Order: sequence, then structure tokens, then C-alpha cells
Amino acid sequence: MRLNPRILRTTDSPIGTAYTFLDRRAKERDLLDLAQAAPQYPAAPEVVEHVVTTARHPHGGDYTEIEGLPHLREAFAAEVSAAYRGRVRASEVVVTAGCNQAFCLVTSALAAPGDEVVVTLPYYFNHDMWLRMTGIVPVYLEPGPDLLPAPSAVESLITPRTRAVVVVTPGNPTGVTVPPDRIAALAETAARHDVALILDETYRSFRDTAEPAHTLFADPRWPGTVVSLHSFSKEFAIPGYRVGAVVASPELCREVTKLLDCVAISAPRVGQEAAYAGLTAAGEWRRTRAREIADRRRWFSAVMAERPGGFELLSAGGFFGWVRHPFTGRSTEDVVAELAVEYDTLVIPGTAFLPDDRGTLRVSLSNAGRDAFADFAGRLTDLAARHGHGDR
Repeated sequence: MRLNPRILRTTDSPIGTAYTFLDRRAKERDLLDLAQAAPQYPAAPEVVEHVVTTARHPHGGDYTEIEGLPHLREAFAAEVSAAYRGRVRASEVVVTAGCNQAFCLVTSALAAPGDEVVVTLPYYFNHDMWLRMTGIVPVYLEPGPDLLPAPSAVESLITPRTRAVVVVTPGNPTGVTVPPDRIAALAETAARHDVALILDETYRSFRDTAEPAHTLFADPRWPGTVVSLHSFSKEFAIPGYRVGAVVASPELCREVTKLLDCVAISAPRVGQEAAYAGLTAAGEWRRTRAREIADRRRWFSAVMAERPGGFELLSAGGFFGWVRHPFTGRSTEDVVAELAVEYDTLVIPGTAFLPDDRGTLRVSLSNAGRDAFADFAGRLTDLAARHGHGDR
């Protein structure tokens, strides 16, 4: 049989590739897994209890409405309206099987093969992979030194084929949070050119502020431009339940449901019920977990402030640290492989998030605590010393 050349040209999953190192590692130390970002704590008791109740219900395994359970859509619309001090209606919410699916459905509803989508560097690798696999052209936006996208830079890249601008905030892999005024300026630029502004807000609850991530939903014109993507995986420690959401105009939501009907029919009922329980009954649990992740960011930043082995922390936020290694003239994939095989430490190379090698790597902060970060710094120092690099 003949395979689709677009898929063949697309890279394998960087996460899957990272875990292929496990069978090769030296096993001289405990495994320090800082690769895939996932909560290391169990879901809230309220969520677990509701899932059990759902599983025991005679109709707990039934299909749901394509666009999602009505009570979940109502609850999430109310949550977003309150958190952003704006107005979002249930008719502007579609529940998806995770935020990755939300992105795939939205971009497929907006763009055809040959159309363009502006993507801020460094990108989230699944975004770039999906665009390329579907024949949509990713157009890369270089951020400023602060790793923020500039509206003027966005404007310079928009062509008649542009259908959307994608911004992940807080960033994956950088953790950088785009300020509300910058998001407003990006939305104004997108609106002026009649293209969508797609905001992937997976890590919105893991910012260093309780203020709204942006104020776009307070503008009644938002449905003409804004598409907001969400995940409940990190919020409620249910990544395996696969549940996320699209917040968009009813017109776009209708097109998204056509695609959703073909690829999943609907998001799994049990995941939707888990998200509903989290939204309505686990508020304090959720806030406590966000504070714990904030502690991990502080511990990691403190350790990396010493630049162990010459490794430099470029940014930290959400679930991630974005680090530059000190080995000029050496591929990042090689550095990451040595960390995994010789030092029992898994991270993701920055080349998974960039079209070229800029000597960076992503560290998932959710996976470790204070002592583990100190251990990580020691392993970086040992690796650097092995190659004649010292702290600097």
C-alpha cells in the first residue's frame, strides 16, 4: 500500500521519541522524568466520586450530544465568563476530546490546504505537526527578546492566504504568559485583517496572577475574531480522560461539530462528567494545586539561577522551563540523548518546538520537587564537566 506523503514527512511524536531512551539508559541513578508535562497528583476526590457514580449509572457509557453535555457547557461558559469578566454563552462552547483535538478541529474548520496560519516561535509541536499533515502552511513568527509576539510582526506576515494567528499562553514550551494588553493588540490586528486569533489557554490557571488572562470576552464583538482553546487535563489531573473545549462563535462551533462527529462523535462522557465535577465541586482543590505548581516554578528558577554547568534558564512559567545548553557546535538532540542515556534524565529537545536548532530544551516542572531540581542541577553540572564546561 502507499502512504500519505504528508504524514511520512512529519516528525514522530517528540514525547514518544524521548521515551525510547528508557531502554538504553545507564540506570546508575533514579530516573528523573522531566519530559511529558502531566500532574503527578491524583484527581480531586469530588471528581473521582463523580466518575464512579457515572460509571455505575445505567447510561454512564452512552454517547453525549456532539457538542458536549449541556450541563458541562453551561458550567464552563459560566466559569469563563466569571474568570475573564466577560460574557460567553453555552452555545459558544464545544467540548472536545482534549485541547489537541480542539486545535485540530478549529484549524481544519478555518483553513484549507495551501492556506496559511501564523504560528509564534517556539511553537507547540503538535500544532506544527497537524498543520503540515493537513497541507496548511505554518508561517513562523519570531518573537522579541522577551519571547512575546509583536502585533507589528504579525501584521507583516499576514497575506491573502492567512486564516489564523496562533498564540499559546502561557507558552508551551517557554511558559511565557502574554500580557492582556498584548493579547488585545493581537486581537485588534487579527480583526483588522479578518483572520482568527486562536489562543491556546491550556495553562491559564497556572499563571502568577488571579487577574483575567485577557479581557477579550468583555467585548461583544469577540466572536468575530477570537477562538479560545482549553484543556481540563492539567486543571483537574485527568489527562487520560481526554476532555477540552473550544470557545468560539456559534458559526464556527457548528463547523467544528461536523468535524467532531466524524473523528470522535463526541468527547467521552466519563471525561465530560469528570470536568463538570471539577468545575462545580473542586474549586479549592484546584487553587491549591496551582499554588503547588507555582512553588515548583520558584524552586526550579532558584536552582537554575546558578547556571549549573553553564545551562541558562531563558524563561519559566505554567508547567515549563525553557533552558539553553552551553555546548556550541553540538546538536541539541545529542545533548538530550546523553542526558537520558548517561545521566538518567529525560527532557525534550528544543528542536521539537523550532524549525532549527537554537541550543534549547524544555523541562517539565510539574514532574519534580525541590530535591529533584537540585539533583537535576547536579546532573547538568556533571554533564558539562565531562565535556570540559564548568559553571559560568
